Amino acid sequence: MSVLYIMIPAALVLAGIGIFGFIYAVKSGQFDDLDTPALRAVFDDDDTIAPQASTTDSTTDSTTDSTTDSTGDSAADSTVDSDTDSKDHA
Repeated sequence: MSVLYIMIPAALVLAGIGIFGFIYAVKSGQFDDLDTPALRAVFDDDDTIAPQASTTDSTTDSTTDSTTDSTGDSAADSTVDSDTDSKDHA
């Protein structure tokens, strides 16, 4: 008979935890869509399209195509500058 003093409060605590968990699940939206998860098991995942490799290399950036001199100007700019400088001196 003395075991009931332990079991009844333990049962009430476990029931309270279960009710709290159920209310939390309802408020967080766990039971909003009951049909979609069941239908996911029916459909195959084979319709997914694998990404295709591109023919152009997108990792190449523009800094590898031009050379820079010590002043930071590109090679094409420095030749234009040197041409204008030589015209000024002549």
